[in-house]
Formats: sequence, C-alpha cells, structure tokens
Amino acid sequence: MDTVTAISERRREAVPTPNSPPATKMLTVTATYLLSEEGRKASLLDGGDGKAVQQLSLQVPANRLHLVSVDAHGVARLKLRPRYQLNGDSGIVRIDAAPTYDAPPDVEELFREAARNHQLEGAYRAERHTAKVKRREADQERRATLAKAFLGAATRRALVHPTPSPKGCVVETEVGRIFFDADTDTSPAKDVPAEAHRRFRADLRVTREQNLKTRAEQLARHEEKKKFAADWIAAHGTPEQQVRQSAGVLPIEEAIDAMTDFAFGPFVDRPRYVPDGVSRIQEVLKCRLLAGGETTVTAADVAVSSTNAETMTAAQWAAINEFRAVLPDATVVLRIHSVSWKKDRSIAVPCFGVLVTQRFGPFTLRREFEDSQKPEPPK
Repeated sequence: MDTVTAISERRREAVPTPNSPPATKMLTVTATYLLSEEGRKASLLDGGDGKAVQQLSLQVPANRLHLVSVDAHGVARLKLRPRYQLNGDSGIVRIDAAPTYDAPPDVEELFREAARNHQLEGAYRAERHTAKVKRREADQERRATLAKAFLGAATRRALVHPTPSPKGCVVETEVGRIFFDADTDTSPAKDVPAEAHRRFRADLRVTREQNLKTRAEQLARHEEKKKFAADWIAAHGTPEQQVRQSAGVLPIEEAIDAMTDFAFGPFVDRPRYVPDGVSRIQEVLKCRLLAGGETTVTAADVAVSSTNAETMTAAQWAAINEFRAVLPDATVVLRIHSVSWKKDRSIAVPCFGVLVTQRFGPFTLRREFEDSQKPEPPK
C-alpha cells in the first residue's frame, strides 16, 4: 500500500499546479499505455479505474516536443505508439501497440519510454532507408545487366503484348518478365524500350513483306492451276464442260474431279472407300441386341479417328503393291479408320482403305479406295 501511495504522490508532483507560473511554454499531450492484469489490480489499489487502456493528459515543455507527435487533426500524443525494440539479428523492429506495464507508471517513466522510442525510431528509419537504397541499387544493377544482355543480342525481342513503345516494353528474362520504362529507368535500362520498339517495327516490316511475297506466290500457283485445268478441259473434257470453260463458268472443283478420274483411270472398276461408320455401328448394335433396344444411330453418335496402318495382312500388302505397280510415282498407304460409338467406346469397328496420292501437273490428287479385306464385326 505504501508503494502505491508513493506512485500516486509522484504522479501528483509531476503535474504542475494551476497557480504556479510556467517557466516555459507547455503543450498538453495525451499519453496512452496498456496495463496487464497485474497492472490493473495495482491501478485499483491506487484508486484508479483499473482499465486495460489508460490515457493520461500531460504537460510537455517546448524543449521536449521531440517526444510528441501531432496528427493531421491537431491531436498531440506522447510517442508511446508505435514502439521500437532491438531484436537481435533482426535489428530494430516496429511494434504497432502501446507499451504494457505491470504497474501504473509515473510521468518520468512515460517520458523515458517516449525518449527511447524517439531514438529507436530514428535508427529504425535510417536502417530502412539504407536497406531501401541497397535494394534500389541492386535492382538498378540487375536491370542494367538484363538491359545489356538484351541490347547486345540482336535476336532478343520484347513481348508483343503489350505492344512495345519508345517509352516502355516488357522483356521475358531468366528471372521473369521485366518492365522497362524510359522515363524512370537509368541508362542502359532506359535505352531498352526504344531498341525493343525499333526491332518490333522492323519485324512487322519483314513479316508484311514476307506475307506479300507468300500471297504473290499463292496467286501465281492459283493462276497456274487455273490455266492447267483450263488447258486440260480443252483437251480432255466433255464438250459441255469445254463450253462452260470457254464461258468461264466451269467450277475448278469439277475440273479437279475430272482430272482425278483420269489420273486414277486404271482403277475405275475398284470400289472407292465410303465413310459408312453410322451403318457399321448400327449393325453391331443390332447384332448385340442391347437391353435397351436402342439401334438408331446418327452421325453425331459416331466418332472416327484415322491413321496409317503399321501392320498389314498378306491381302492388304498385295493390294498396296498392286497400286504401286500401276502408279509407280504415286504414294500409297493403308489407312485404318477406327469407328466407335460415343455412348460406349468399347463398341468400335476398324475400317481399312487404300489412300493413293498422285501429282498431276501443279495439283496433288487424292483418292481412297476400299480395302478388299472386310473386317469381321465384333462379337
């Protein structure tokens, strides 16, 4: 009880009496601190309110105003929050909380806490400023290294999205995408956007020229094909086709069909491959007599995947050689078409065809013939 009384006496002594003339100008400030449970008990014993958050009005002389902070609303507070503490290897850390006491502090103790905070705050800000400067220098050095690598390699390009401009661009690097800004970067990083934009524009010109060249070549090939088709129809087409060709109304697709019939004339009696996956799947379903009785199949119910066959039966190999013997310059492959039912992929039927590709003037003609070997329906 004596201790609590002494604290109370010191607190009263620290507050100047109204009748005493001030030696210097004084500023009324608010000191906010926290009390632990032990501190709240001591506060109650000392006649206080025992609340966890304590606020105290103090008079601070002008020569100690460095211990005071004033916010934008003109409220003056003693520098007790945030707190700054030394934390070993981590240096000075900032704690956004008022100090906590196990006993109500006196005024001088609050002043000492504010003075310690003031000193550590300065050191904390200096450390952060130094670290920020180091990070900025390291970032500038890294950006300079990346910029030199970009400027020194003529094949390097900035990303086309966003579009490079003389003021800014994005470059893909080993450490990720880096944005270069001509207004904020320093040399050589500030030179990257202009060079990236120049290369981008040069690539556009090259691409445009290449596209124009490709388009001209395509038009030339098309004209060559049209002339070849017209000459062939004039020599081998039917009289009716020749009349329409002279009038300029014969579709080139019809001329191509006529040339294909002519090119593969030796196999005119051989059946052509007909995609009949729907009927094949439907036949399988009828044979299996599914419990649901569903036997109607549409094209939307069928999936087809095609590839070149890697193995052949003796009959298939003989058919391939038959085509090669008649058309030695043609490309002949055995195609396997796997037809399956989308509702049950286990229901699949393989279909085979002989695909023959033949050059005919500027045209590449294709025709697929039916394989003589019929696959057995799955059981």
